[in-house]
Amino acid sequence: MAVGELTGRRRGGPPGEPRRIGYLYLLPALGVYGLFLLFPLLHSGWLSLFDWDGLTLGHWSGLANYRALLRTNGAGAAFGHVAVLAVFFAVLPVSVGLVVATALHRTRVRGLPFFRTALFLPQVLAMVVVAVAWQRIFAPDGVLNQVLRAVGLGSLTRAWLGDSATALFAVGIVGTWVQTGLAVVLFLGGIGKISSELFDAARLDGAGAAGEFHAVVLPALRGEIGVALTLTVIAALRTFDLVYMMTPLGGPGGSTTVPAYEIYQRAFLGGQVGVAAAIGVVITVVALAVTFLITRITGRER
Repeated sequence: MAVGELTGRRRGGPPGEPRRIGYLYLLPALGVYGLFLLFPLLHSGWLSLFDWDGLTLGHWSGLANYRALLRTNGAGAAFGHVAVLAVFFAVLPVSVGLVVATALHRTRVRGLPFFRTALFLPQVLAMVVVAVAWQRIFAPDGVLNQVLRAVGLGSLTRAWLGDSATALFAVGIVGTWVQTGLAVVLFLGGIGKISSELFDAARLDGAGAAGEFHAVVLPALRGEIGVALTLTVIAALRTFDLVYMMTPLGGPGGSTTVPAYEIYQRAFLGGQVGVAAAIGVVITVVALAVTFLITRITGRER
């Protein structure tokens, strides 16, 4: 495509003259965006204002569905659980990813592309496959309990997914395993763009590994950290498949129920489509707010 078309100006024309036909190329993309994203979002917001079971005629209820969410303990607990999962899905992977990426960059490991692929592999696996594999690991006769017995820690064995005290943390550990590879790959790419002169200057100033990390790596990776946090937090907010496969019925005593699972339960099993749509709207608002906050903190808008 010509430069004039990319900039929206007619080639050879005055600098400020718009090339109106260039904007027509955006219409198909805007149409797809509106059809598959904006329309479902607005339609969900509209459904959240009705008392509807998905089959019969719905009745206008206004904000009653949102008020019901405030009074329902299950919905509040679900958002509390997803806040815990955000630590496992976002905070831990980003922290571990920073350490691993920095270590790989400093040690100049041979076969780095292989390590990148191996670390990123959980991202390309279907979450159903991941859930089934880890379900076997956490089973009463699974690998984890067998290892604990082998090293003399049999007293720590338990049904990890069947215990309300550990089920949510078990799901969170799987999320950490899945998301860490994404963070490492993002940070390795960011570190590779840092000028070697900055590392040399830090070493000349007597900075060790920790000083080099705080003075050079961390400031240079603010954009990548923002991207990683945004992706991983959103992944935590929309978690459904891991919970559904690893802990059926939301875990023992509802200990692993999350908002996405609440949507499934209320819309398809409970006949509360309006309330389910309200939960979806709340998730969207929370995701937008968290994304905006992360963007402001990490300075990605710069």
